[in-house]
Amino acid sequence: MKRREFITLLGGAVVARPVVARAQQAIPVVGFLRVTSQADSLNLVTAFRQGLKETGFFDGQNVTIEYRWADGQNDRLPALAADLVNRRSSVIVGHSIAVMAARAATSTTAILFVVGNDPVRTGLVTNLNRPGGNITGVTFTTVDVIAKRLGQLHDLFPSVELIGVLVNPDLPEHELEVRDAEAAAKAIGRRVLVVKAATPGELITVFEGLVQADAGALLVGGGAFFTSQRHRLAVLSARHGIPASFSDREFAMAGGLLSYGPSQTDAYRRAGVYAGRILKGEKPGDLPVDQPTKFELVINLGTARILGVSIPNAVQLIADEVIE
Repeated sequence: MKRREFITLLGGAVVARPVVARAQQAIPVVGFLRVTSQADSLNLVTAFRQGLKETGFFDGQNVTIEYRWADGQNDRLPALAADLVNRRSSVIVGHSIAVMAARAATSTTAILFVVGNDPVRTGLVTNLNRPGGNITGVTFTTVDVIAKRLGQLHDLFPSVELIGVLVNPDLPEHELEVRDAEAAAKAIGRRVLVVKAATPGELITVFEGLVQADAGALLVGGGAFFTSQRHRLAVLSARHGIPASFSDREFAMAGGLLSYGPSQTDAYRRAGVYAGRILKGEKPGDLPVDQPTKFELVINLGTARILGVSIPNAVQLIADEVIE
């Protein structure tokens, strides 16, 4: 072989080697775990993928997202979480109940929570600034605004003596929701009727009970189950003539009267950003829990007309969004 041909061949081998190496690199896997169905979570999936894109990760190209849906069956979560661990996921993302299952399945895989409660109070982490271990996440604070939301209902409907408070007993934070609601009601001289539901069928019974008790308004707690049932909750509220307050703008968009709180959709976008940072090598225990900075008041005037209630102009003016 001539010297020039040998050098050319050697140069070609050097150039080709990185291409082969890149082809052999394993694409990282992100596990996405929720107790709801896929159809009920499309907006959250879209937001999460957007957050990943902001850090340079694109599903199907340089990252693979493995979705696991429990379809409303809590008892499926442990097996689904274990499956994501066995798939060697680089990070597992989930809401409160899902994260509990993931934490029970692994102490080494990175876990990223998206929750509406205080993760210190519920024991997910010991410190917001430096979570430590393999867990960190994003909050969108539904529990801590319970008193504010109950006060809004009282301001809008001052003649209402009894306000229903709907919580999901399967959530670890539901007792905190009840405690805060009862304390806020006592402070303004009103009574609350605590009702519970964890299945779609139970929601029908709940509204029948509210009507029988003559509850004049309803505050709906947080959680993935209620988010998945937002359209049903809006219909039941209108059908029974009970104005309701919700934790997230998605409820108002679905026909709920009003919502107040940070955006859950944006929380999932922020979770996507955190997932990207973990994929790039940052340790979850070093990432401070990302907390919301903006709280939105959204009012649905179309629903107000259906319910036959009036929303004062002064309230509409301070709302972040008014749906006609």
